[in-house]
Amino acid sequence: MSLRTAFSRLLGRSAAPAGEPAQAPGTRGETVSYLQEFVRTRVGVEAYVEPPNAQTPSTVLLVATTGEWTRRRVPDERTAFEVARSLGVPVYNVRFTGYPQRMRDWSSAQRRRAPGR
Repeated sequence: MSLRTAFSRLLGRSAAPAGEPAQAPGTRGETVSYLQEFVRTRVGVEAYVEPPNAQTPSTVLLVATTGEWTRRRVPDERTAFEVARSLGVPVYNVRFTGYPQRMRDWSSAQRRRAPGR
């Protein structure tokens, strides 16, 4: 699947006609740009697909080698896998792999650095 097709699915629309931007304006387009930028500016990014639960829909979690991470909502798990593959990063189902220790370590370090602690 092409990057354009995966992102079009993420945006909930068909691929843009030739000559038009492939990115929707507003928050969805910003989400796509953000994911691409996160992967472009970090080393060793992996994606983890999180299933929907009672409070949130499916999400894609990107984790860098340093443990820095970001999470974004997606329409469904299939779209999350397609988007991650289109970004060219390894993708895992968090139900089977769990969360990487480096992510937990990074989050703990951020809490310790937070003002007021």
